[in-house]
Amino acid sequence: MTGFGRAEYADDGLIARVEIATVNRKQADIHFSLPRELTGLEADLRKLVLQFISRGRANISIHLERVSGSDDSFSVDSGRARALETAFDEISDLIGRQVQLGASDFLRAPGVLTFAHSSWNIEEAKKAIHPALETSLKNLVKMRKAEGNDLKTDFIQRLTRLEAHTEVISDATPNVVERQRELLHNRLREAEIAIDLNDERLLKEIALFADRCDISEETTRLSSHINRFREYLDSKEPVGRSLDFLCQEINREFNTIGSKANDAGIGQSVVGAKTELEKIREQVQNIE
Repeated sequence: MTGFGRAEYADDGLIARVEIATVNRKQADIHFSLPRELTGLEADLRKLVLQFISRGRANISIHLERVSGSDDSFSVDSGRARALETAFDEISDLIGRQVQLGASDFLRAPGVLTFAHSSWNIEEAKKAIHPALETSLKNLVKMRKAEGNDLKTDFIQRLTRLEAHTEVISDATPNVVERQRELLHNRLREAEIAIDLNDERLLKEIALFADRCDISEETTRLSSHINRFREYLDSKEPVGRSLDFLCQEINREFNTIGSKANDAGIGQSVVGAKTELEKIREQVQNIE
């Protein structure tokens, strides 16, 4: 499910700023962007994230800085600076033209300028990062809950339409056998074949057709799946995967009904129901 959360926290002269952005993904896929010296914290931070997120891709950016007034002095390695200047002079002699050494070159060169706090103590950083991360996760969940409530309203409306299609199919089912009986009679008359309407062969054919097109089990399971779907919508636990599975089962039942019913009217209802179901399946991918 998409969402965004941001928070910051100050502790022992450190300020931690955390931003989390999530997008749809079937599995939990968590990526951190934090100072290289703190990569050892990833496993611990991931555990905290998984308490709030069970599905989706989460990009988590963590930024640390010293509070105002802390020691942010830096030192210059004169030997490295002179070596860099000498290297540029050698390049100039090599290519036969002057290559200018700029301030940005000194800044980019490793080790020339070293800030007093260019590295972070993991334990100190953890004290600031954890509260900021937890607050940002709570803000993320709050945003995702608002989106979830909107999705729930949409789901309920579409489930009601699925139920309406199912009811139309159930009401039309008893007429399918009668129409098949009439169709057989008409074909026999058109073929000028004299046969008693109570002939055992005719009755057997109609009975076999009635058995093949019986969809009572499918409609019963449909009602059960839809009711279960509604129950999941009121659950406090992550239900995205369960809803995804139910969508597959509901689709399976409608496919079976469409193949067994052998009726144009029922076929139209099946198409309408599957159209609604496809919209539900698309949105289910956004559910935690």
